[in-house]
Amino acid sequence: MALQYKYDIEIMLKGGRKTMTELGKILKIIRIKRGEILKTMSENLGVTASYLSAVENGKRPMPSEWLEKLEKEYSLDAETMVNLQNAADKLVKSIKLDINKASNEKRDAALVFARSFDSMDEKTANDIKKMLLKGE
Repeated sequence: MALQYKYDIEIMLKGGRKTMTELGKILKIIRIKRGEILKTMSENLGVTASYLSAVENGKRPMPSEWLEKLEKEYSLDAETMVNLQNAADKLVKSIKLDINKASNEKRDAALVFARSFDSMDEKTANDIKKMLLKGE
């Protein structure tokens, strides 16, 4: 399902609720274009309507497995998937990283990064991000 992303978001901003997150707006657009109500989408995702509503309003994080479910169930295009992932990423408040099976080098890198995170300047953060994205 291709969304006219910017146009659809603009329409929602004009008449939509102010508390809904960008992620919530995208999810709602997907539902509306399919003629579904919140309850139907929540059933498709295997959660309660109240949980989906909490995700839309930024009170709960979007489970990572939803991306695959949404892509398959709603036949989402690549651009919508990127927008969905980016909107979900903006709501992440903390990250849990399992380094139990990581090599010593990866473990040390993760720990140094975590210890340095609060004092890291924007340029360093951007340089690290660019370096990591090159490896994708």
